Amino acid sequence: MFSRFSISFIIILFILPFNSYAQEKGAKKVSADASDILFSLEKADESQQPSSGTLFTASAQLGFLYLTGNTRSADIKTGLDLRFERDLWRSFFVFDLLLKKTEKEVGEEVIEKAFETTEQKWSVVSQTNYTLDPVEQNYVYGSAFYEENRFSGFDSQASMSFGWGRRWFENKQSSFDADVGPGFKRDVTQVTPEEAAEGITSQTQDTLILQAQALYIRKLNEHIEFKQLMVVKHAIEKGQNSIYKAESSITSRLIDSLQLKVNFIIDYNSKVDTDKENLNTETSVVLIYSF
Repeated sequence: MFSRFSISFIIILFILPFNSYAQEKGAKKVSADASDILFSLEKADESQQPSSGTLFTASAQLGFLYLTGNTRSADIKTGLDLRFERDLWRSFFVFDLLLKKTEKEVGEEVIEKAFETTEQKWSVVSQTNYTLDPVEQNYVYGSAFYEENRFSGFDSQASMSFGWGRRWFENKQSSFDADVGPGFKRDVTQVTPEEAAEGITSQTQDTLILQAQALYIRKLNEHIEFKQLMVVKHAIEKGQNSIYKAESSITSRLIDSLQLKVNFIIDYNSKVDTDKENLNTETSVVLIYSF
């Protein structure tokens, strides 16, 4: 139930600025006269690129690796990134999927080979910011996150948070945003087939968190961009799982709509099963198509 609510909340967070924009457009339409309409037609192209930035951007990424020979495996990483910016609103929605299949030998007398899923992970995250002070760049935010990672020791992890943030500096080459606020996190533990056979069921761990995020963006030149993201979801209650994440990426523009992205992620859970690692890393190289 909570997972369905989380995903619905993520979608609402991203749609909210669109609804505000639609209402604004509707209000303007009621009061428009003939001269307003003619002026709007003449400036149609300019209206799609507001001074605050691009109105709407979308990009899809895809990475694929297939090995043959002594080892046969297939890796797929794909995702979708939607971003909306209009006046005082900024919103984004990001979906990521990672799938890995590796050949495994099965059977005793006759050895057979079959592909087995050795890693599977998908996640969605969304955040909407509303700027309170355009000069100082202070904003309030709402964010939501949901992930299913087959080999993390958790069936699912979800969180939501509200708080305050600020764009601490911005120039032509770089920007730095940071926000902090209270929130709520739910982890659902994973049960192995052996445990399920013994009647052991998954456990739900709910806790209040303090979430802090920071994003640094730097344009190294006209075609290359560096991003550094830090996310902390610290459990308030002692003994509960806290999440710490760092993501570094370099994106290089190949042509107008095609980019190459090298990404490195560090993901740390403070409390996991004894047979699982606290620290997980992920390195990927993907092509990104913007449309």
